[in-house]
Amino acid sequence: ETLQRIVTTLVNKNEEIHNFIDTLNHIISNVQLNSSNAISELDEEFDGLYSVLHEMKGSMANTIQQEEAHKIQALQDQLSQCNRALEGSEELLKLAMQSLDIKNPVELFEVEKIDWIVTVASAFRLSLKPRVSDSMTHMMVDFALEKRMLQSVKFLPVPKAPEIDVAACLVADNCITISWRMPEEDSRVDHFVLEYRKTNFDGLPRIKGEQRWEVVDYINATQYTLSGLKFDTKYMNLRVQAWNKAMAGEYSDPVTLETKAFVFSLDSTTSHLNLKVEDTYVEWDPTGGKGQEKIKGKENKNRSNTASPKRSTNSPRTSARGSRDRFAGESYTVLGDTAVESGQHYWEVRAQKDCKSYSVGVTYRNPGKFDQLGKTNSSWCIHVNNWLQTTFSAKHNNKAKTLDIPVPDRIGVYCDFDGGQLSFYNASSKALLHTFRTKFTQPLLPGFMIWCGGLTVSTGLQVPSAVKTLQKNENGLGGSTSSLNNVA
Repeated sequence: ETLQRIVTTLVNKNEEIHNFIDTLNHIISNVQLNSSNAISELDEEFDGLYSVLHEMKGSMANTIQQEEAHKIQALQDQLSQCNRALEGSEELLKLAMQSLDIKNPVELFEVEKIDWIVTVASAFRLSLKPRVSDSMTHMMVDFALEKRMLQSVKFLPVPKAPEIDVAACLVADNCITISWRMPEEDSRVDHFVLEYRKTNFDGLPRIKGEQRWEVVDYINATQYTLSGLKFDTKYMNLRVQAWNKAMAGEYSDPVTLETKAFVFSLDSTTSHLNLKVEDTYVEWDPTGGKGQEKIKGKENKNRSNTASPKRSTNSPRTSARGSRDRFAGESYTVLGDTAVESGQHYWEVRAQKDCKSYSVGVTYRNPGKFDQLGKTNSSWCIHVNNWLQTTFSAKHNNKAKTLDIPVPDRIGVYCDFDGGQLSFYNASSKALLHTFRTKFTQPLLPGFMIWCGGLTVSTGLQVPSAVKTLQKNENGLGGSTSSLNNVA
């Protein structure tokens, strides 16, 4: 025994080492991949910076060229005015020089007009100061500061890994609320990314045999609630990552939260021939039994193994048809494949709107093939009959108690095996419909009867908080306690 324990311990340790080696190889691959991605992103950033600088250079050069054109145009306009004024002045000067040679007093009288013409000449009104300066110093740039800034460019600080506050995490009503905090305040954090995956291993995540991570992106708070989950594994791994505008930090240390719930499927090997059964769905099929009776009659007549042309003899459903545990007659019933042997469990059932008759409840193992739910002392159920008129009742030991309440769209079943309690609820409002109280002496199987319609079963559900609250009140709220209880 000692040697066996040593061998078992060594095998477990070897498995842990193999998992760790896989983890290290996985990290090495990620380092190489992430480094390549980082270089590509660095190239993109610098290319973007080059593009911005090139665009700025073109824009500023265009501004200088526009300033040059504006100044040249202003100076050329002024130059044209000067040339015109100079031409006019030269003509006046020639006329004035000619006037100096006049001797006739009458002709000298005309000189006064020349004086007026000279006085008002454009040359005397022309500004001899350049309108613009030839200086372009206002178009000079100094990139000393920018150069220092570029020289100080470094890698953006990577956000630190968040810390998950396990004490603040909550698992209830098939929801997980996870809270975390940053080890120190970081104003650069833009958002968080939450990743989770289901697992049956208690402890750190493994590389082998694990489901892929599911991602919830762009979370702007330090708390998030995952809702509408199906708890079909024992645990769930969760981790959080902080992002700034450019990059992500390391993941937080993953936490493992327990997500245990009652999970079962419908057992097609127990179902009546007139039922089509999938994992969580059962539908009444009026042709199933007749087709099989024809086959069985033909088999008895010909003593052969000829099977129905519509069904393969290799299918699991066909291979189970000869089971003596299969329901027959008018017991259109199918059982769950997992028994309740202890603890508190919960599941829900939804019937099709046009369903004529169905029952939901539990039964001990190995019921008779012609037994119907609620008509034996080893089964308990509530029954809905929509044929002609609607009736709603609780049944046990072939006794029925009418429930004078509306039939809900979904029915929740709560089974407290150790406490000897079976309760039915309106799954939407969590209002109590009925309660059986007894002492269960054998394991219980979920049971479902259906006629003219179909039922969908929801498993992997935790006991709702509202149901737990109602259980604290022995009499329930708005429901009834059965007088049909059978204390075994």
